[in-house]
Amino acid sequence: QVQLVESGGGLVQPGGSLRLSCVASGNIFSVNSMGWYRQVPGKRELVATSISNGRTNYADAVKGRFTISRDNAKNTVFLQMSSLKPNDTAVYYCNLKQRTVHQNYDYWGQGTQVTVSS
Repeated sequence: QVQLVESGGGLVQPGGSLRLSCVASGNIFSVNSMGWYRQVPGKRELVATSISNGRTNYADAVKGRFTISRDNAKNTVFLQMSSLKPNDTAVYYCNLKQRTVHQNYDYWGQGTQVTVSS
């Protein structure tokens, strides 16, 4: 089993910055994908992901404004969010994906609220 604990959400004005953190614990494989998704009305959408080999992927809406990074030794992933906009307001969820030959594993944190408002 794997547990994910997020922190760093809050209220910020448009144009401001926030940094989210997510610490994973438990049975974590050396090869995995960690990332962030956000809940918007009707769906949970990808924000950014980082594979343990260093490859990253971003949603078009956040490219150039958000940066994902990770500390593999501490099983931690970060999301640095800059130039925040009101439509970035959402609950942000940390995600970890890993797999064996026989099974895929998909874990989620409890979510952290990000509100962008003046």
